[in-house]
Amino acid sequence: MSNTAATTATTTPATTASAATATPSATKSGKSGRSANRVVWTLRILLALFFALASALPKLLALPAATTVSDAIGVGHWFMYLTGLVELAGAVGLLVRRLAGPAATALIVFLACAFVTQLTAMHGENAGTPFLFMVPLAVIAWNRRAETFELLGRLR
Repeated sequence: MSNTAATTATTTPATTASAATATPSATKSGKSGRSANRVVWTLRILLALFFALASALPKLLALPAATTVSDAIGVGHWFMYLTGLVELAGAVGLLVRRLAGPAATALIVFLACAFVTQLTAMHGENAGTPFLFMVPLAVIAWNRRAETFELLGRLR
């Protein structure tokens, strides 16, 4: 008797049932789903750190680099503080599971406004930078779209 036949002959019905349910494609999709969730979590954490520490904090502390940009735009320091608060709220929202999708979507809109501001008030200097952050935010928004639609449904 061949080795394969001997193995098949000694299997029990329970072993056969478990082997049938654990197909390679189901195992692969489970692993890819977990790795996709890890990637999205990593993006959420990194972007939250960026928006909170590198973007919001200098504005909220009125560091010279932030006040220089605020002065160049010509809207006053109140707008700098408001922008810092919006960025901080977005950073916190990215870390809250139910709010990650809406926060990512709101930050994309925020960055689109920043792009327009950089084109008009800053003469195009660093105008492409917001798009670098829009791409991972779009990945997060797409990944959390079910929670976003659920949250929107509750608001009605």
